[in-house]
Amino acid sequence: MSGIRRRIAVVDRDRCSPKKCGLECIKYCPRVRSGIEETVQLTEEGWLVIDEDLCTGCGICVKVCPFGAITVVNLPTPIIGEEIHRYSRNGFVLYRLPIPRPGSVVGTVGPNGVGKTTVMRILAGELRPNLGDPSREANWNEVIDTFKGSELQHHFRRLADGEIRVSRKPERIGLIPKAVEGSVMEILEKVNQIGALGELMQDLDLSGLVDREVRELSGGELQRLAIAATCLRDADLYVFDEPSNYLDVYQRMGVARVIGKLARPGRAVLISEHDLAILDYLSDYIHVL
Repeated sequence: MSGIRRRIAVVDRDRCSPKKCGLECIKYCPRVRSGIEETVQLTEEGWLVIDEDLCTGCGICVKVCPFGAITVVNLPTPIIGEEIHRYSRNGFVLYRLPIPRPGSVVGTVGPNGVGKTTVMRILAGELRPNLGDPSREANWNEVIDTFKGSELQHHFRRLADGEIRVSRKPERIGLIPKAVEGSVMEILEKVNQIGALGELMQDLDLSGLVDREVRELSGGELQRLAIAATCLRDADLYVFDEPSNYLDVYQRMGVARVIGKLARPGRAVLISEHDLAILDYLSDYIHVL
């Protein structure tokens, strides 16, 4: 990989179990063995911490870890200093963001765990980025200043001032029955702000489900209900996280047509998707994460 400035170690907190191993990552670290003990150590809470400035990225800890909890990431020079959000020390870091474009559908694609949902939440205003420091929450002025001179600066300024109405379809649709109750028709009538309920019911093949309770719906039916509810709200930014999950090919094409109609002047659409055919058919711009 060209342009590599340094290699950093990433620790998977779900896999790391210091109480169940022999701390091989510490014992066999060349820097620790040479006397620089701060390179890899355990915190008082029992978490493994690797100092990114001291670590050379040799990869020995990756090979000796019995749980496969450590990986070494090649960090390209262009993104140094462009951290957007970080969940924990030695944890996931998101660099850069796609730009919502009014009148267009902007798609994102990438493997699981790369940050697609985090991107959606940040751009929707649900998650304020900490700019790479997980110990604190950045204020809006810091976020806006970080993107000074870019289109995202205007976007975050409008988010901070409450000038962007957002309608977002979540990824985990299985949680919908725990959050709302009632029939399909009752739920959609409550959110019908644009007066297109009848048209959407037909386009998304929901007409036969009007009297069904939300707790009785299958995964595909919940998905189409969530998409319809998202589209019926009057918003400036529509966000769809994995809208084709649980749907067959015909339903996916119907959903793509419905979402595509939302992209009008003054309205932007963001979509995160695994189906490359649907993403290519639907998107005006695609960002690869």
